[in-house]
Amino acid sequence: MGVLVIGVGNELRRDDGVGIAIARRISAEQLPGVIVRECTGEGAGLINAWTGHDAVIVCDAIKSGSAPGTVHRLDASKREIPSGLFHYSTHEFGLAEAVELSRAMDELPGRFLIFGVEGKDFSGGKGLSKAVEQGMETVLCGVLREIGPEAGIS
Repeated sequence: MGVLVIGVGNELRRDDGVGIAIARRISAEQLPGVIVRECTGEGAGLINAWTGHDAVIVCDAIKSGSAPGTVHRLDASKREIPSGLFHYSTHEFGLAEAVELSRAMDELPGRFLIFGVEGKDFSGGKGLSKAVEQGMETVLCGVLREIGPEAGIS
C-alpha cells in the first residue's frame, strides 16, 4: 500500500508546526507510493488516519529537555512511546496514547516510526525557530531515507 507520512502539529503555535511543515515538504515531492496527511495530534484522529496502513511515519514536535532542534527517531513498532515526550500538546489523548491504544488493540501498523524535533518556542504565532528549522532538514533526510525504496528513491 505504500507509506503514510503524517505531519502532526499546529502551525499557529510556532515550533509545534514543524510536523506540518515536514508533511508539506514531503507532499511537494509527489513521491510514488507515498501518502501524506496533516493532523492536529488528537489521538482518535491519528488512529483513524493510520488505520489500514502497513507503514507509517509520523513527524511531530517533541519536548524532552534536549537542545532545541535535536531530532529523535522512535521505532514505535519495537518499543513503547513515553507519553511525556508530547506533553506540550493540548490533547489529553495524543500521539503516544494513540500509539499505545493501537498496540493494545493489536492494530498498530507493522512499521511505525516517529520523528520528533525538539521544540523551543510553543507560543502563539507562525514560524519555526532557527534550531527547529535545522532539525526539520535532518528529519526530511531521515524520512526520505526511510521511504526511499518504496518511493523509488535510491
